[in-house]
Amino acid sequence: MRIYLIGFMGSGKTFWGRQLSEHLNMPCFDLDAIIEASERKSVQQIFHEDGEEFFRTREHEILQALTEEHEDVVLSTGGGTPCFFNNIDYMKQKGKVVWLNTGVDALVQRLLKQKHSRPLIKNIPDADLKAFIIKKLQDRKLYYEQADIILDEETITIDSLLKILAHA
Repeated sequence: MRIYLIGFMGSGKTFWGRQLSEHLNMPCFDLDAIIEASERKSVQQIFHEDGEEFFRTREHEILQALTEEHEDVVLSTGGGTPCFFNNIDYMKQKGKVVWLNTGVDALVQRLLKQKHSRPLIKNIPDADLKAFIIKKLQDRKLYYEQADIILDEETITIDSLLKILAHA
């Protein structure tokens, strides 16, 4: 089974990906980390030096490569992954897509601590971060809502996640 975790930056995709990987004894890949390793620079550097279009193209290529290489895998995607190159349709065809639907206030709290390492928000004043998140979520919701499973992040436990996946 292929499991794709989607959601806004800071929603816990990497954390829950590792948890699922451990409990299901499946490999887990963080798409951003794989892109960073392949390009030998951070996502932030890629955005700055090569642009978002280059990043999204590499993201799409690596998503497909990892999918084709692994029948059983947990893939933690980037926040924008489902929104480009019909990636949401591709992931749904190849496995189960799980949206970690985290509340805006929780995202704000988490992302305020991580701004320096997040290219899309690093230059946004703290006072404007919540409005940015709300706007970006509205833009991406159309894609996120297409997930096979929608989980309110505040209610997730590893047991509940495993049970939901078993019945999906």
